[in-house]
Amino acid sequence: MEQSFLNLVSKSIKTHWNRPALSNYQGETYTYANIGEQIEKVALVLETANLKKGDKVALVGRNSSGWAMDFLAILANGYVAVPILHEFKPANIHHIVNHSDSKALFVSGSIWEELDIAEMSKLNIVFLIDNLDVLYAKKKKWSSRRLVDELYYKKHKYSLRFEEISFHHDKPEELAMISYTSGTSGFSKGVMIPYRALWGNAYWGTQVIPDLGPHQNVVSILPMAHMYGLAFEILTEIVAGVHIHFLTKTPSPRIITEMFAKIHPWIIVLVPLVLEKIVRKNIFPKLQSPRTKLLLKLPWVRNKIYKMVHDQLYKALGGHLYEVIIGGAAFSKDVEHFLHQIHFPYTVGYGMTECAPIIAYAPWDKFREGSVGKAIERMQIRIDSDNPYRKVGEIQVKGINTMLGYYRNEEATKEAFTDDGWLKTGDLGVLDQDGYLYIRGRSKNMILGPNGQNIYPEEIEDQINSLPYVAESLVVSRKNNLVALVHPDLEKMDAEKMSMTDVRHNIQISITQLNQDMPAYCKISSFQIYEDEFEKTPKHSIKRFLYK
Repeated sequence: MEQSFLNLVSKSIKTHWNRPALSNYQGETYTYANIGEQIEKVALVLETANLKKGDKVALVGRNSSGWAMDFLAILANGYVAVPILHEFKPANIHHIVNHSDSKALFVSGSIWEELDIAEMSKLNIVFLIDNLDVLYAKKKKWSSRRLVDELYYKKHKYSLRFEEISFHHDKPEELAMISYTSGTSGFSKGVMIPYRALWGNAYWGTQVIPDLGPHQNVVSILPMAHMYGLAFEILTEIVAGVHIHFLTKTPSPRIITEMFAKIHPWIIVLVPLVLEKIVRKNIFPKLQSPRTKLLLKLPWVRNKIYKMVHDQLYKALGGHLYEVIIGGAAFSKDVEHFLHQIHFPYTVGYGMTECAPIIAYAPWDKFREGSVGKAIERMQIRIDSDNPYRKVGEIQVKGINTMLGYYRNEEATKEAFTDDGWLKTGDLGVLDQDGYLYIRGRSKNMILGPNGQNIYPEEIEDQINSLPYVAESLVVSRKNNLVALVHPDLEKMDAEKMSMTDVRHNIQISITQLNQDMPAYCKISSFQIYEDEFEKTPKHSIKRFLYK
């Protein structure tokens, strides 16, 4: 079987040419033909700006139809896409653009206003995401604001036929995109994702999700700059001919519920926190009354109550649902157990950016509570343990979805793989006899933000440790808030004759100032003083597990 991702996209665009493809919620709708037109427009403007196949093109903005079309156009024309999370600060965006060697940038207007082109000297040209207006051009001849319209009209006059679209012929090992795990220079890793991984994820998704096609709708909520949302709210759906609806605003429970009711999605892709909030806020309280608790002890009544709750939740999620797919973080055991009891169509998958992202999955009717499914087709899982069925070990994987390595970071790439070529996930787990994977802990320290953002505590700690009167710190997640555990600089306190009360006040002021420069999901909600030094390993690393 030919493993060409762009061939899948090309066939879908031409097959569904006049069907709706992308809609901004309560806004414009674009057809698959419009995606084809955007592919041609991007080809014209980037070639004119002296970009060649294989050059890097960065993309930063909120979820939108324009973002999706530009991303597909970058790949379809043989360039390497570099998606950047819109919540990153300007300095982070500057760093990624430079580190990735990007020569062009697609950006939303509000973000562009905060950027400094002088800090991104490698760029030849910058476009507005929504309409390809030229915002900056290194050469005067490219600076016409509507350069795209002039070039497009000159070549096509009035309209484009799908026979005229030419797609890049991708190869399995060819670099398709670079996904950055962070925006900070000291910690950023650009995950090099090949075309085989995009094909592996998208083709697999179209095969395992039944009835996924042009008569179905999907809502895009997760950040498109992350692989989880990109792969399973965008790329899989484009290949299947689905109509995708973008929430272009900051998601709120009211707006999300309203979207589900109007759009009736076939699948919903969520991080655990969203579904946990729905269940804890809207369902659990109703089951806590003394009368309901008594009725739940009667099997025939309990079944009726559970059926009623199932139907209410199903309706709240649009009433036309094959499955809710949970991923990105550990799922609350009590919420999962309840969903299992009421036979709700949920499943929990497992993946990572370095696998673009899917590693393990099982459909809801075959899913086992507490697991994260089984290794998907064309992927393998092993546990670095002498008894993988009983003894916890590191989860290691191999297969079509694994990355090429980290961009411009040979040392990190070497560390990421075993000597025999397996990717080290940094997560701990066990398998059952049927191959279902059960995660038992995280050796990596990443914290998942409320909307699926990757939060790396070391980055925040590095900045906290530079504050006056701080000797060392730990950032932990407690009740979905980031809390800083701070060991003060006792020697500095003693030298300046500062009381603990005075130091606490100074640290509070410093953290408040630090928060002003942080993305919203990285802000520190509170801090705690630890007068004793944190316990260390022999290598002088803090024993994090003691403080979580």
